[in-house]
Amino acid sequence: MNSSKLRSYTAKDLAQMARQRGFAKWHSMRKDELIEALAAAGVQENALPRPRQTDREAAEALANRAERARAAASRPKPTAAQKQLAEMQRQRARLQDLSTATPTAGADRLLLLVRDPYWLQVTWEVTPSSVTRARTALGQHWHGAQPVLRLGKLGDDGAVGGVRQVKVHGGVNHWYVDVTDPPGRFRAEIGYLDLSGGFYSIARSNEVQTPEASVDEVGEHAWTDVARNADRVFALSGGYSADGPSQELRQALEERLRRPLGRPTETRFTATEARTDGAQLDVQIDAELVVRGSTAPHTHLTIQGEPVVVREDGAFAVKLPFPDRRQVIPVVASSADGMHQRTIILGVERNTKALEPRRRDTVTA
Repeated sequence: MNSSKLRSYTAKDLAQMARQRGFAKWHSMRKDELIEALAAAGVQENALPRPRQTDREAAEALANRAERARAAASRPKPTAAQKQLAEMQRQRARLQDLSTATPTAGADRLLLLVRDPYWLQVTWEVTPSSVTRARTALGQHWHGAQPVLRLGKLGDDGAVGGVRQVKVHGGVNHWYVDVTDPPGRFRAEIGYLDLSGGFYSIARSNEVQTPEASVDEVGEHAWTDVARNADRVFALSGGYSADGPSQELRQALEERLRRPLGRPTETRFTATEARTDGAQLDVQIDAELVVRGSTAPHTHLTIQGEPVVVREDGAFAVKLPFPDRRQVIPVVASSADGMHQRTIILGVERNTKALEPRRRDTVTA
């Protein structure tokens, strides 16, 4: 131990240490001599007793403890209302945070999936850094900002014809949105809407198109398990669009399913319902459109975005809804490796007219 450390001990303590170590004439040594002798003997620090506090040091330590106790006692304790307000602020911060702690959340991603003609599922992954950037960009408007999904309905030219804003919250990474008037094309954005109406966008989704609604849609296609219907969800959500397979959508579904997507499953198509009302008669009319054809075996084929089973000989046949209007039906064939694609457009029109009701007079003999 060095001399500076030994000087923190009193002469009495040093003399006691020298006596315990058998130093000669320890009782007649001055403090400097004791320090020199103990330092030369190589006394280890962990072998020394703690230096005693002087009366002045003990008094100062006692005064400091008393001062800290008085400060703690004089500090006002939070009221029940203040505690409730603090908890509400923490809860609001959790609901405002869109970030998702998932293993794959290395970048922002928003996926739009078609569940059936009337329901869409939105899934997102948002990084904490994106939420921080949104907070910085909104500045003083951040306090009242609300996480929202903006669902836009697309026209034939790709322009957004109407936007619907759906409020969401943090702590989740998916949401279900109901839509009307199938079929329709949609695209979504996720971000923050401030009190002034300004929107800060974080991510934009893929484009999807909902299928035609059929008479038995609820009974036949009321499925909720994505794992069993992954291929159909992939196809309806734009996975096999004319621009080519969506690799981002495929990757997201395969990560969730933990398996590669297989060949499209068999899907049934059923007829729509039309109704004409006479004066006293209620008449229902069903109409179906049968599309038949052939292609190379193992070709991936979609009609109106729905996957179609191609038999081993390349033949296929499906029944489609035939609503009372003009339809443009795209038939898209893709090679098994996805490198080649061909599209055929089928245009059909149905024009149903209800004549004026006729009442026959009773004929008497």
